[in-house]
Amino acid sequence: MEPNTNSLSHSKWRSVLHEVIFEADTPVGKAFDIVLLCCIAMSVIAVMLDSVSAIDSQYGRILYHIEWVCTILFTIEYILRLLCVGRPFMYAKSFFGVVDLLAIAPTYLSMLIPGSQYLLVIRLLRVLRVFRVLKLAYYLDEASILIQALRASRRKITVFLFVVLTIVIIVGSLMYLIESEESGFTSIPRSVYWAIVTLTTVGYGDISPKTSLGQALAALVMIMGFAIIAVPTGIMTAELTQAMGQKKVSTQACPECSAEGHENDAVYCKFCGAKM
Repeated sequence: MEPNTNSLSHSKWRSVLHEVIFEADTPVGKAFDIVLLCCIAMSVIAVMLDSVSAIDSQYGRILYHIEWVCTILFTIEYILRLLCVGRPFMYAKSFFGVVDLLAIAPTYLSMLIPGSQYLLVIRLLRVLRVFRVLKLAYYLDEASILIQALRASRRKITVFLFVVLTIVIIVGSLMYLIESEESGFTSIPRSVYWAIVTLTTVGYGDISPKTSLGQALAALVMIMGFAIIAVPTGIMTAELTQAMGQKKVSTQACPECSAEGHENDAVYCKFCGAKM
């Protein structure tokens, strides 16, 4: 039985489209990435400039047209990404799939919400377009190493954050008992807020202890803050060193689920099991 010509043609067309959009090791793929990078940068800059009243009043119309051109281009790109993968739903619900949707949805949603009473909502939707900057991670070779290190250190950092949360609750409760409401420590949550600001060495100065015992506790928390800041840095440094020493990952994306981060000699996708 002869193979279906239409099926083979569709498969080849999808394979070529996938190579152009998802791969970065071919001339066409690199050109596509460069064009998309320029569009992302242009759209993010346009959204940021649009928030400046003086610029918006003079160049608002131009920025409006730039926004729509970028939105249409991103919409076409999003549709093509869904078409060239074997499992479009897996890509749609992935991190970058959601980012791609966030990059185009606010522009269309702002058309459906007219009326002055919704201006704040429209402004929020316009700010969401800045999520396009997250698409830049597609094109950074080091992004996979950084993500791998973050994933490897998430449990340690979670435990660390739990310890920090415990410390600030205890310190905040003690400070609430030591200081009076006149000093600004009107409740335990507000005292915990002070403990977080002090422990992270931010020091806004809106609340400060007045008693000698309170100031001694504050000094202890400040010293503790310097030691605590170094912990997540050390965890990430260790994981980054380990990730960089491991086998270099390939830039090839799975043709079925669009997942990346495979080893150079990978035959099957480690996420969905499809043949690479």
